[in-house]
Amino acid sequence: MGRDLTQAEIRALLEWQAELGADEAIGEKPVNRYALPDQGPRLFETPKRRAPASQAASPAPPAGDASCPAGAPQPASGMPGPAGAAEPADPVEVARAAAGRAQTLEELRAAMEAFELCELKRGARQLVFADGNPAARVMIIGEAPGRDEDRLGRPFVGRAGQLLDRMLAAIGLSRTAPDPEHAVYITNVLPWRPPQNREPTSQEIAMMLPFLKRHIELANPDVLVLMGNIATQALLGRRGITRLRGQWTEVMGRPALPMFHPAYLLRNPHAKREAWADLLELKARLEGR
Repeated sequence: MGRDLTQAEIRALLEWQAELGADEAIGEKPVNRYALPDQGPRLFETPKRRAPASQAASPAPPAGDASCPAGAPQPASGMPGPAGAAEPADPVEVARAAAGRAQTLEELRAAMEAFELCELKRGARQLVFADGNPAARVMIIGEAPGRDEDRLGRPFVGRAGQLLDRMLAAIGLSRTAPDPEHAVYITNVLPWRPPQNREPTSQEIAMMLPFLKRHIELANPDVLVLMGNIATQALLGRRGITRLRGQWTEVMGRPALPMFHPAYLLRNPHAKREAWADLLELKARLEGR
């Protein structure tokens, strides 16, 4: 008889299956959904009819009744609580407060690690915070971690990241450069990998935007580069990177340049000419031309 698996072994098997794309629970026996009674989606329960006042009032228990001692909490009625009862916290407001308390990049990272209201955190291996030189003049904003980034804990380390490194090197920039003049600092709109690398939702973007804005404030770069639609949507409120790319704009009082995401360039090599023109635009701005 085989031994029971440890929790670590079970977790490793689940992660391996998720990497293969098996991220849904499937029962041992097939179920014919067409043979089941059609109940239809029930988004809300139909409220029960309120009883007349003459029937709703329950007689007070006699003194000394052991089944309901004096001062004991009464059963819940199912009706809405009194005005002022606690409501679910607004994730955006919670994120804004947590981000605002961070005074350093280390504190911001800790605040993001402690943030529990984003469901993406449940399915990701780890938080992907940033890479490069925090003192760099250029801060690059990407979309969200992919599989390689989720595994290694750094942004832009897969094929798209390798292409980005070559693009930056062509104009004398590097994430490993110690000199802020030639360094870059890289982060993403979202710090956790979306399942199956799907596109982030507008709710997820709004929830994590306070952390991104605080990240920009603390890093205090001279120039922002917005890579792709998600970054432009988050910080400019607009999509359509083919129209926005190459045009200088302003984000939080800083010049910002939208560019094609390297992953887009891998899928559409014909767009590399426009990407090169945008890189030259960035180089000219840094050189004061």
